[in-house]
Amino acid sequence: MIQKLVLSATATLIGFGLWKLGKIVLHKFTSPLRNINGPKSTSWLYGNMRDIFKAENSVLHEQWVKEYGQTLKYHGFLNIDRLFTMDLRALNHVLTHSLDYQKPEQVRYNLSQILGEGVLFVEGAQHRQQRRIMNPAFGPAQIRGLTEVFLAKSIKLRDVLMTVSKDDEGNPKRTDVSSWLSRMTLDVIGLAGFNYEFNSLNADEKKNELNEAFSTMFSAGTTVSVLPMLQGWIPPLRVIPTDRGRKIAVAQKTMGRIGRELLRDAKASVMASQGNEKNGVIEKSSLQGRDLLSLLVRANMATDIPENQKLSDEDVLAQVPTFLVAGHETTSTATTWALFSLTQQPEVQAKLREELFTIDSETPSMDELSALPYLDAVVRETLRVHSPVPSTVRIAMKDDILPLDNPFTDKHGQVQTEIKVSKGDPIFIPILAINRSEAIWGPDAKEFKPERWESPPESASNIPGIWGHLLTFLGGPRACIGYRFSLIEMKALLFTLVRAFEFTLAVSGDDIAKKSVIVQRPYVRSEPGSSSQMPVFIKPYQRA
Repeated sequence: MIQKLVLSATATLIGFGLWKLGKIVLHKFTSPLRNINGPKSTSWLYGNMRDIFKAENSVLHEQWVKEYGQTLKYHGFLNIDRLFTMDLRALNHVLTHSLDYQKPEQVRYNLSQILGEGVLFVEGAQHRQQRRIMNPAFGPAQIRGLTEVFLAKSIKLRDVLMTVSKDDEGNPKRTDVSSWLSRMTLDVIGLAGFNYEFNSLNADEKKNELNEAFSTMFSAGTTVSVLPMLQGWIPPLRVIPTDRGRKIAVAQKTMGRIGRELLRDAKASVMASQGNEKNGVIEKSSLQGRDLLSLLVRANMATDIPENQKLSDEDVLAQVPTFLVAGHETTSTATTWALFSLTQQPEVQAKLREELFTIDSETPSMDELSALPYLDAVVRETLRVHSPVPSTVRIAMKDDILPLDNPFTDKHGQVQTEIKVSKGDPIFIPILAINRSEAIWGPDAKEFKPERWESPPESASNIPGIWGHLLTFLGGPRACIGYRFSLIEMKALLFTLVRAFEFTLAVSGDDIAKKSVIVQRPYVRSEPGSSSQMPVFIKPYQRA
């Protein structure tokens, strides 16, 4: 009996896989993308993906653009054709029509393993609802109130670095600044997101449960193997246990339990609050509380808010892993690359430091930080040249036509003034390639030059991004909800650290490589067995 069940399940699985494969093959030979030029596939299973993984981020794509033009196709996993275009009008169409261009199912599955089923996972009406409810938590007023948290943790990091960056004789020693920045931003998102203290900056303190669970989940999600990729494409395969899956399941269980405890405490705090609660009525005006979780709980418990403007407890809990990853990995990575850039151009570091000392206080307000023009230029240039998330992908949910600013010639020699896509076609969004496009920024596009922001090129205004004439935070309805949070936290970090220290790279600049594992992490080329790192020497700055 058991043998028959196993054989039946196996036959069903094989049948489903063949059906899925048949759909992929049929689509490949009917999609209009087949008529677009592009590089040849180098693997029947991986397409061009292994070549992309081996190369520096966006370098291979930029090489293809020089060879095939601004609009091309390449081959993804299972040799599926992917549309790649640098045309800003076409990209604007994709980003602004978020219902018609969504994350592919396999991408959503892999994201859910690490980020949960929060706002980055959901689509359509569910996404609009979650964004509408959470937007107040990321508005200017809320970020203004969180600035003191950013600065307090930046100062804590400064004090820790003052100690750990010295050897026994008091001389600067090689220090991985990226790991310390990651600890700081994790502490910030813990407090700002959930009123939870990770204490990551306490070097001698043992990691707490949530910290351990998060680290396990994130490290498990950075491994690349065939089965997890196939599980993204073929749902029945997800029942097959893997070591990666087991680690993630244990971590998710811990994170879920602690998340429920935090949710319970937040609810109790709201019920215990006085002033805006009368006769069991909790009014919308009581939507106070700096952290995201408190705000969502208050909104859910407010009796004068319609039910369709509230999130379920499950939806609230789903935001915990989402914002742990998105809220700390991106900012710490961006700040790491900012410090790298400052080590490569000491004159920029010195110029920035002089501007920062025009503020007497160690704890400036958000408005004071925002009013520093060179600090703003350094942040903008970092996010242009070193965008933490270098790319993303969408899939067409229906047959459509993408308008173009720049026509292209297809493989039959025909000039095309638009791009036809069919339902199921993947579209690659080249964030980093757009941010450092020579056609937009000029021949020095790949160079770090904060001064370019004194007079940015006119063509940059056409980039369909939500902030700063950049694609870093994307654009349209699915643009990054936390971009203000990230910008002010990054400015607080640079304000505190560059005033306190002089940074020099502990290896040559050419020895630093980029590899993308969710975000663009730095690696030392000459140390291939080592993990992600940005080794620097940190010397206390003595102001004359």
